[in-house]
Amino acid sequence: VQLQASGGGLVQAGGSLRLSCEASGSIFRINYMGWYRQAPGKQRELVAIITTGGSTTYADSVKGRFTISRDNAKNTVYLQMNSLKPEDTAVYYCYAQDRLGYWGQGTQVTVSS
Repeated sequence: VQLQASGGGLVQAGGSLRLSCEASGSIFRINYMGWYRQAPGKQRELVAIITTGGSTTYADSVKGRFTISRDNAKNTVYLQMNSLKPEDTAVYYCYAQDRLGYWGQGTQVTVSS
């Protein structure tokens, strides 16, 4: 499984960004996909995941602001991030799980105050 993430950037507080992650390769056994993030000096943390059945899980810190969705025809997962805060600044990583876990390359999200 290969994951290609895109969509990061610089935005002011209160703004929005959308991240995309396209999966390719042996994707048929993927159970769920999602996003993690890692801020400088902090551990990588879960942001949101979505299962093949469409069930979603969010970190408390992003509930009500972020929305994860998927387009099965495009093998792509999206993370719509609204009302961004400076504390959302981090490198965001796409993740997919079948029997193994797979990471995409990180994409930087910077929120200025």
